Amino acid sequence: MTALRLYNTRTRQRDAFVPRDPARIGLYVCGPTVYDRAHIGNARPVVVFDVLYRLLRHHYGAEAVAYVRNITDIDDKIMARAKESGEAIETITARTIAWYQDDMAALGTLPPNHVPRATEYVGEMIAMTETLIAKGHAYAAEGHVLFAVASYPGYGALARRSLDDMVAGARVEVAPYKRDPMDFVLWKPSSPDQPGWDSPWGRGRPGWHIECSAMAKALLGEHFDIHAGGIDLAFPHHENEVAQSCCANGTDRMANFWLHNGFVTVEGEKMSKSLGNFFTVADLRGRGIPGDVMRLVLLSSHYRAPLDWTEARVAEAEKVLTRWYRATEGAEARAIPEAVLAALAADLNTPQAIAEMNALVGGRAGDPGALKAAMGLLGFPEAEAVAWYRPQDGAAHAEQLAPYLDAWQRLRKAKDFARADTLKAALEGAGLKLSVKPDGPHAEVLPGFDPAALPSLEKSG
Repeated sequence: MTALRLYNTRTRQRDAFVPRDPARIGLYVCGPTVYDRAHIGNARPVVVFDVLYRLLRHHYGAEAVAYVRNITDIDDKIMARAKESGEAIETITARTIAWYQDDMAALGTLPPNHVPRATEYVGEMIAMTETLIAKGHAYAAEGHVLFAVASYPGYGALARRSLDDMVAGARVEVAPYKRDPMDFVLWKPSSPDQPGWDSPWGRGRPGWHIECSAMAKALLGEHFDIHAGGIDLAFPHHENEVAQSCCANGTDRMANFWLHNGFVTVEGEKMSKSLGNFFTVADLRGRGIPGDVMRLVLLSSHYRAPLDWTEARVAEAEKVLTRWYRATEGAEARAIPEAVLAALAADLNTPQAIAEMNALVGGRAGDPGALKAAMGLLGFPEAEAVAWYRPQDGAAHAEQLAPYLDAWQRLRKAKDFARADTLKAALEGAGLKLSVKPDGPHAEVLPGFDPAALPSLEKSG
């Protein structure tokens, strides 16, 4: 078994992964705040760490891995959406959770072992907050409870920043009840029209950071193996999680490994609704882009590097998957190639794994059974379960294609093979596959067929 090495944000190097207990490996990935559709940037960590989950299951056994991905269903953004729409919070969160689960399933991701909702663990959040106060790491003020950052000497170690740098670089909420500008909220008061729970500090609700600390402890313990999420969460969210958890639990760390994926841009620009390049997974599905194609695009760059989502990448992913599906249709899955496992074991190097898989298509090195096994490990379905890549007959486009087939046949009968071949190349470039059968010429419509790319018949003869 190839040794697994992962880049650890905590140590700033690739460390050999040695589980605390090989029979119970804990993986926590920060999940969505459920008030709107998930965009393609939200989908990247889900897909990336789904590959990690699959790899851990392959190495240690499916029963040995406990994967937790939370749902934040109490948050100021959700409350703002409810006020703006006039809908109940429960209506918004239930609908958004259903959307999210459907979109992530379309991307081929396995469901986590645990999907805790923040509202189900408020009691644990209150208990952890009480412990932090009792240990001198938090204080109550004007209905709020705040974590005293200065009480934890290790604060900033994950982000590798000094307190001065963090104050200068962060959007620090200034409030008269704070002892220090960097102190962050564990609990805050709720007005009568806001969701709230009774607590020793009055009716209120938890801060965002304490939610993950409490849920991770409840489901994985005080100290577990891997905590992961997008690079935007490294500071302050993950830094604050470490501080709360270590101080409340009396541990020197919360997780042994911290993994962070890079940002997603679109055609070289930051995603923005004002630029018109902000795409949700549902938007892309609505445009006819299959979930497995999106998955391959999201895995086409190393997870720690930025990923630029482009039309060219989508088209290339479609071509690659079409080759894989055609090569493996009807094949029996065999052992996963060591070269693919070695690539994934080297800090989830999915681009290298994809290159190794491409080498298994056709030629002397072709091995459809090994390719099929590797596809399964990376979360791609079997060819037999996929329809989009299969050629269609031209019946739906028969009227449109008939003049082209007639022209091609006429040129062939006239033995004008140069022009016939030129026309055939143009038609195949538009996404057709031409053949001659006893009853005449036929066209198969391939995935990605673009009628607008059909050539001019006047120029083609």
